[in-house]
This record gives sequence, C-alpha cells and structure tokens, in this order.
Amino acid sequence: MEINRPDIVAEVTEQFDRYEAALVGNDVGTLGELFWDSPLAVRYGDRENLYGHEQITSFRKSRPADDLRRDLARVVITTFGSDFATTAVEFRRVASGDRGRQLQTWVRTDAGWRIVSAHVSLVP
Repeated sequence: MEINRPDIVAEVTEQFDRYEAALVGNDVGTLGELFWDSPLAVRYGDRENLYGHEQITSFRKSRPADDLRRDLARVVITTFGSDFATTAVEFRRVASGDRGRQLQTWVRTDAGWRIVSAHVSLVP
C-alpha cells in the first residue's frame, strides 16, 4: 500500500478545501454532498452524536451560523492507497477564539471522495 501518493493527496486536499469553504460559508448543500449518503455515516460533534446522512444534514440545516470562520493551525492529510484517507485539523474560531480539533475519514465512492465519519471537539 502506498501512503501519501502525491496525486491522491492532491485529490483529497481539493475535497478538504471544498469542505472547509462550505463550512465557514455555511453552504449546507456542499456539506451534505461531501458526507457519504448512507445511514452508516457518523459525525460526533461537541454537543451531538449524529448517525446517518439524514441526521447529519438535518443538523447542518438547523445549527446557528455564527462563529463559523476559523483559522487552521495544523492540517494533516494522510492517504492510504488510492481510496482511503484521513484529515486531522487543529483550529481556532475567529470570533470566539475557541480552539478545537476535527478528524475526518474519507473514502472514494462511486460519487467521489466522501466523509464517512467525523469527530469535532473543542479543546478546553
């Protein structure tokens, strides 16, 4: 298995950048697109445990849109072969200064790269 093939890292980075832009811009459509459309998708947040694409999308539609802008302190993208990757991020929210971390698991599906699981938490 090849780890961090440059072409695959570039593909995942492009999708990660799309996700980040959609997150800070509250682009619910793109956020929904980038999560695996399956009841097996999982997203753990600071105050919620979401199971399945439907719950994740519903959360996105109802969450407050304030304090979304953030600075990324560190981003680590690791690819395994050509169809599996992880992204690990440390961030600071611009308005509140809250610090947090985000971990995503990406898989290449028939529809393209999709997040199959994610965990976001704030750091005390």
